[in-house]
Amino acid sequence: MPSVTVEAEPAPLSVDLDRSALVIIDMQRDFLETGGFGEALGNDVSRLQAVVAPCRVILNSARALNMLVIHTREGHRPDLSDAPALKVKRGDPKTRIGAVGPMGRILVRGEAGHDIIPELYPINGEPVIDKPGKGAFYQTDLELMLRNRCIDTLFVCGVTTEVCVNTTVREANDRGFRCIVLSDCCASYFPEFHDAGLAMIKAQGGIFGSVAESRSLVDTLTALSVRSAKRFATQ
Repeated sequence: MPSVTVEAEPAPLSVDLDRSALVIIDMQRDFLETGGFGEALGNDVSRLQAVVAPCRVILNSARALNMLVIHTREGHRPDLSDAPALKVKRGDPKTRIGAVGPMGRILVRGEAGHDIIPELYPINGEPVIDKPGKGAFYQTDLELMLRNRCIDTLFVCGVTTEVCVNTTVREANDRGFRCIVLSDCCASYFPEFHDAGLAMIKAQGGIFGSVAESRSLVDTLTALSVRSAKRFATQ
């Protein structure tokens, strides 16, 4: 695939799509669906549901070009051996990690609420990173997978903007990866946190990464996909 120009802030970027991956962070049932853990905490899950459609569009565009797509899920082993005690004890006992929630044990791998929403469910060949923390690099093999595929640029989507998205972007930056956060494909339960999270990423010349809307990228990927399909049809 050729290099493309991404209209991003603080400045446009030239990106080699062969060295790029789409990373979709924590689009899990417990965070997004009515009756899940996020709503049990008193949050308005419709704020997160609003980004499902644009995430689906960019996901389909990436799949059409056979780009690497990686999904992440936050959650712990059933015995909670990978969950720090202070993290487990935080908050109301009814909504703590490992407590029984409306979709099974909260933030526990294998439970219904831990899984990715059907609209964005991984297909064969799309790795799923199960992470025990906020960042996708912490205690996972994500970096190894990216290095093995010679990936240097990450298009980042998911929830929530100020927590797991921001943490992952900062981890990626420290490891030498370039991140482009797709602003309309990320969300927070708190709109002001979403705005602040994006502002911190692109501040000071892109101190942690860049921010872009997905529409322009989708148009570019779609045009490439159509062109590729026409070339294949004439062979």
